[in-house]
Amino acid sequence: MATTRTAHTVWDGNLLEGSGTVAFDSSGIGDYPVSWAARAEQPDGKTSPEELIAAAHSSCFSMALSNGLTKAGTPPTQLNTQAEVTFQPGTGITGIHITVRGQVSGVDEAAFASAAEDAKANCPVSQALSGTTITLSASLA
Repeated sequence: MATTRTAHTVWDGNLLEGSGTVAFDSSGIGDYPVSWAARAEQPDGKTSPEELIAAAHSSCFSMALSNGLTKAGTPPTQLNTQAEVTFQPGTGITGIHITVRGQVSGVDEAAFASAAEDAKANCPVSQALSGTTITLSASLA
């Protein structure tokens, strides 16, 4: 069964001086301020599209890796995943780097790295972002 999730943003003013609020409608987890300065300079308590992409990618990747390891008979105890989305004003998103450290019994570094590469290639967010270079660092804790 397909699911749809929604969010919306209300933006006031022009790009450089304006600001907005992004609301997570489906979950109701809150409204968060967003601005161009938070995107291109310092966050200063606001979020950006890139941070939201990083959140989506790190959680999706973790789910995909957990699933792959579990299907291989080596479920993880814990995965700690960070996604770094790089934004260059005037160019756009120039890359995403995923770093994952895992606690997994019964696998060596090579098997963990292979499972992580598979998760990177097959998580739905990675696939949606396939026009961007995605790199990966994977290690056991």
